[in-house]
Amino acid sequence: MELNLRGRRAAITGGSRGIGRAVAEELAAEGCHLHLAARSEADLKDAARQIADRHGVEVAIHPGDLTKRENVEALARDCHDVDILVNNAGAIPRGTLLDVDEDAWRHGWDLKVFGFINLTRGVYGAMCERGAGVVINVIGMGGLRPDANYIAGSTGNASLIMFTQALGGESVSHGVRVVGVNPGPVATEKYVGDAERLAQERFGDKDRWPELMSAIPMGRPAEPDEVSGMVAFLASDRASYISGAMITIDGGLLVDPSSGVKKR
Repeated sequence: MELNLRGRRAAITGGSRGIGRAVAEELAAEGCHLHLAARSEADLKDAARQIADRHGVEVAIHPGDLTKRENVEALARDCHDVDILVNNAGAIPRGTLLDVDEDAWRHGWDLKVFGFINLTRGVYGAMCERGAGVVINVIGMGGLRPDANYIAGSTGNASLIMFTQALGGESVSHGVRVVGVNPGPVATEKYVGDAERLAQERFGDKDRWPELMSAIPMGRPAEPDEVSGMVAFLASDRASYISGAMITIDGGLLVDPSSGVKKR
């Protein structure tokens, strides 16, 4: 399927690893030039070099802590002309209301919830002026399924789902689309590392982590490119009538009431 993305510019937060890196590779393979943002300058340089060598596109890097307002504002200035914004950075701590104190809750929301909102605000006006643009929020299925043991994440993701739907219903009047993706478990380095540690504790063998996946209907987590392919499609004109919508990529987990695995 030809997505006609060649020559467009995309900004991706959390773009050096995991889902963000997979999205960067996917869009670069389609011919997009990239702005990648993440905390680690070393990881960003490595990702930029590999992507540029592999796909022959321009890759700019923006190292910085996106919990800091000034860094978000600087990134928005540097990316004012992007055609595609992929909000992906963020990890909100697990735990109950009594486990997650205010500082941890605020820190998680500063990166993910307010990070998504403020960066979108920073580029949205320019997109509206041009009458074109796509914002894609990579959120997580935790916002669709109340979980007292992931209360900060469930609440934060739910707010971003509503943000996406509310803005996406209005943005089309300016020629801009806003959409969201809700991944379930995804086999990123972090996810596999967490699963390996649990397998070591439970079985005495970290290599047995796939045995922990029995609660997932498909018996495995998604691969990052099973998420990034959808992001690329949503960024393209082939999805030109989609705005304010959420796409869930969880292998049937959300509709399986017996499951109880960790959510993004």
